[in-house]
Amino acid sequence: MASRHLSRSIAMQSLYEWDFYNKENDLKNILERNINEFGPGLNDENKLFAFNLVEGISKNLKRIDGLIAKCAPAWPLDQIAIIDRNVLRIGIFELLWGDYKQAPPKVVINEAIELAKSFGGDSSGKFVNGVLGTIYRLIGEPGKNDEGKKLEEEKAANEGESTDNNL
Repeated sequence: MASRHLSRSIAMQSLYEWDFYNKENDLKNILERNINEFGPGLNDENKLFAFNLVEGISKNLKRIDGLIAKCAPAWPLDQIAIIDRNVLRIGIFELLWGDYKQAPPKVVINEAIELAKSFGGDSSGKFVNGVLGTIYRLIGEPGKNDEGKKLEEEKAANEGESTDNNL
C-alpha cells in the first residue's frame, strides 16, 4: 500500500509542476521524469496507477475544478494553494472514477489528507478533508449503507462523458 501512496505523491508533484507552469508543459513527460527521480522502485502496476491519475485528472479537469468551486465557494480556484488544489483533484478523481475495491472512499479521503499534511500548509489537511467530505456526501456516501449502488449507476451513466457535466 505504501507504493500507492508514493504513486499519489508523485502524481501530486507532477500535477503541481504542470499547474505551476500554467499547464504549458507536457504532463506525461513531467510524470515520467518524476517517477524516474522519486520512484525508481515502483512496479509497473503502481506506475500505471500514477499515469491513470494524471491522465484522468487532465481529461476531467473542468468537471473536477467545477466541483472544487462548488464545494469551496469561499475560495476561488486560483486562490487555493497549488498543493491543496492538486491534492483535491486527486481525491475527487478517485472518488468519482476510482476503483473502490482498490481504495474505498474513506481511504481516498485519508490519503488526500495525508498528502495535504505532508506537502501543504498548516490548515491544508482540514481544508482538503472539508471539501472531499462534502463531495463524498454529494455523491451519496458510497460504501455506507449500500449507498454505493447509487454512485455505481451514476458512474456507469457518466462513462466517457465530457468534462462539462455536474454531479
